[in-house]
Formats: sequence, structure tokens, C-alpha cells
Amino acid sequence: MKLYLVMAKRKENFPADVVGAHKDFLVNLKMESQLERTGSFSDGSGGAYVLKNIDSLEQAKAIVAKDPLVLRDASELTVYEWNTPG
Repeated sequence: MKLYLVMAKRKENFPADVVGAHKDFLVNLKMESQLERTGSFSDGSGGAYVLKNIDSLEQAKAIVAKDPLVLRDASELTVYEWNTPG
């Protein structure tokens, strides 16, 4: 199974009110069986999530483009195809 790692780094002008919409976005991904794991960085600078059941890097990027963190220009999100052992 291919996995896609999404790294989110908060921008300087990060609006705190985007967090709820972002969490709702992640809940929807989980309900669609596309979210493997998610978490925030302990220093508050951002977080990451892992997508699964995605056909390609392009599809993963298209999904991430709908994340409220992107739509509100709150964070810089980078998507990687993630090779994991096993």
C-alpha cells in the first residue's frame, strides 16, 4: 500500500480559527478510509498526516489542496510519497 506523508508548517500569520475546519477535514478523510495517522508537533509549529488508499502523488496533492490550511493560506503543506518498510 502506498502512503503519502503530508507535512504542514504554520505560517507566521497563522489564524487559530482554522484549526477546527482542518480537524473536520481530517475527520472526513478518516471516514473515507484515506487517513492513516495524524498529529501535531510538540513545539506548535505545525504537524503531519499520512494518507492511504490513494492512487498517485497527484491525487494526494489534489486532496491536500482542499485542506482548509491551504485554502486559508495558513500553513505550507508539502506532500511526499512515503516508502515504508514491510
